[in-house]
Amino acid sequence: MSLQQLAIRLREQLLDVLAGAGRPELNHSSAPATAIAGTDLAADLRATMQQFMAQGMGNNGASVDYAAIAQSAAYQRFRNESTPRLQYFDPGRLHTLSARLAFWLNLYNVLTLDAVIALGVRRSVTEGPLGMLFFRRAAYRIAGQRVSLEDIEHGILRGNRGHPFLPGPHFRADDPRMAWVITKVDPRLHFALNCASRSCPPIRAYDAELVTAQLDQATRSFVHGNVRTAPEQGRVWLSPIFKWFRADFGDNEAVLDFVIQHLPRMDARRRWLETRRQQVRIVYDSYDWSLNV
Repeated sequence: MSLQQLAIRLREQLLDVLAGAGRPELNHSSAPATAIAGTDLAADLRATMQQFMAQGMGNNGASVDYAAIAQSAAYQRFRNESTPRLQYFDPGRLHTLSARLAFWLNLYNVLTLDAVIALGVRRSVTEGPLGMLFFRRAAYRIAGQRVSLEDIEHGILRGNRGHPFLPGPHFRADDPRMAWVITKVDPRLHFALNCASRSCPPIRAYDAELVTAQLDQATRSFVHGNVRTAPEQGRVWLSPIFKWFRADFGDNEAVLDFVIQHLPRMDARRRWLETRRQQVRIVYDSYDWSLNV
């Protein structure tokens, strides 16, 4: 084992201990193993998210009535039938990039929602002395492997680039979950992942057949609603998502290009940024981690 792999192993072991990740995953069940086709399970996840959106979400997915969802028949079916089947499902059965992308996006969002309910989050996913370790505690067992929210985001969806505030890649080279990593990173994924907080992008259900267009729509909607400019000050205010994930978006020039590309063509903010991009100062907003209720 290389020094880097050893360092990653020790880092992960320490963080898992702090997060209490040794507890059973949220889909721990004694249900018998049942084979399930990847397309069927992916469709089930998408349908579940659509049901949750219809029964307990407002403001186009920006707010969630967790209590209502927790009491719904759809949530009970999801907990009792759908999540145990994940234990015996190999995501490697999803053979297209669009199918894998839609599956992991939907799984991340539904796991976040499930974890808020199951872990009894009341005010924020950062509450308590261990703060952001919620994203490590929230996990399902999939094909015999523990998969947390951090594993999905920083390991699988982001091409194993790793947590922006931790050194090194997320998975070791010999980690079995490396087989599920999506190597071609699409930065628009950051506007599809909901972290149960007010500053997060809204929740949507993603379809393998439409995921490219849906990602574009989600990105344009987020940029349109969260970019502020002050021409007289030469400033533009952006979500700190662009700062945290600079590895995915690029330098300031690339970030501005991305923002311009996803603003409406006739938007005054876009026209101003196009003409003044060399002089613009980027200011990052604070992030509201309050629960998105």
